[in-house]
Amino acid sequence: MTPQQILARHDAAIARRRPHEGHWRDAYAHVLPAPHEAASLYDATAADATEQLAASLLAELTPPWSRWFGLAPAQGQAEPSEAAALERTAGTLQAHLDRSNFAVEMHQAFLDLVITGTGIMLVEEAPPGESTALRFTAVPVRTAVLEEGPAGRLDTVFREARLSTAEMLRRFPFAEIPAAMQREAAAEADQPEPVKHRLIEAVWPDGQGHRYAAVFDAPGLKAPLFVAQGRFADAPFIAFRWLKAPGEVYGRGPVIKALPDIRTANRVVELVLKNASIAVTGIWQAEDDGVLNPATVQLTPGAIIPKAPGSAGLTPLAAPGDFDVSQLVLNDLRARIRTALLADRLGALRDQRMTATEVLERSAETARLLGATYGRLQSELLTPLVARSLAILARRGEVPPVLLEQGRVALRYESPLARVQGRADAANTLLFLDAVAKMGADAVAEVDAAAAARWLARTLGAPAEILAPTPSVQPE
Repeated sequence: MTPQQILARHDAAIARRRPHEGHWRDAYAHVLPAPHEAASLYDATAADATEQLAASLLAELTPPWSRWFGLAPAQGQAEPSEAAALERTAGTLQAHLDRSNFAVEMHQAFLDLVITGTGIMLVEEAPPGESTALRFTAVPVRTAVLEEGPAGRLDTVFREARLSTAEMLRRFPFAEIPAAMQREAAAEADQPEPVKHRLIEAVWPDGQGHRYAAVFDAPGLKAPLFVAQGRFADAPFIAFRWLKAPGEVYGRGPVIKALPDIRTANRVVELVLKNASIAVTGIWQAEDDGVLNPATVQLTPGAIIPKAPGSAGLTPLAAPGDFDVSQLVLNDLRARIRTALLADRLGALRDQRMTATEVLERSAETARLLGATYGRLQSELLTPLVARSLAILARRGEVPPVLLEQGRVALRYESPLARVQGRADAANTLLFLDAVAKMGADAVAEVDAAAAARWLARTLGAPAEILAPTPSVQPE
């Protein structure tokens, strides 16, 4: 694409994003307000439930300092050396994730996902010498523009920045610009507020990977020009969605769904507080007798308020009734908000006397509620994240090349939410084995106990070190 085409695609994508921006601002104002906006927030139910949901997603999908993924051969039985190599590769990646800022940035990306319905994670290679090769950045969705590709994924990302010519040259020191722009950059050193120009960064797929380009657009240029170009084997920007409506590009989050109730609850609490202040101080009326000045009256304990002889003075105005239904409405609104944000589904167990069966049923219900969302997060977040991280480590020579997209290696998910289905499969298998054991020795002989043990270990996520090596079969 030419610089003009990149700017045109960016402007068209901005126009498609504009209808969502009002909802995003409203959602952030009611759930995660800026410091200068916090004074207008009266009810913290949605803010608390949103933080709980983001923390639960982090613990259920990508738990910090815990193995939430695994690598295995895609087809057939693996040689012990191959399985051990994949296990070492997964362990190396996990060690780099633990030493990086992954947990911090992933939680921020999940917050954006819950509030706006779309999250963006930037995965970069850390500078040499750091303790990890990976560096993560949660990109706010309000600062990026996305396009959906033919496969239905958000594979094209635009970012706009406002930089002066000198700032652009410091960021891209090898950029080739006209001499007039170079003189402008030199003159900006004496200006307290230099003029800012538009810089558009774009990443898009081209069939052989992903292209990167930075376009600088300034009035002093005859036409926009490239200041940097490059190529990525795997996309550095990983965009993922909570759910997606047909025909839309950006996702919809649970906060957007519950936004009417969140607004109403905030307004009800505001009115309750105003009503409480009226109930404490009251509404008063006074005769204009020339002695009492209502503007100087202070309703404080022990205050003496002057009045003219024979006048009524300061008289309280009686309320017409005391029929308060605000608490009933507020309880209903808060319950619906917590249900929409899954606070009563993914939160901690309140009843410590729950049986194991009840715990399994609760986990199964959670998996049903998050089935569509979890499947989307697997394909749009987890798989690209692992692939991009492995590509960076392979380029550094710390792990062998692992070709996830060519079918040679399969990615296994071992997070707590992913193991719910594994536990269900294991329970069915154990039920089968128990039934076979009751059928007699002939039926038991039809079951390969070693193969069953290996399958249960793989399904339940048991480490490979606890299993005996598979004996090799020598050809006759």
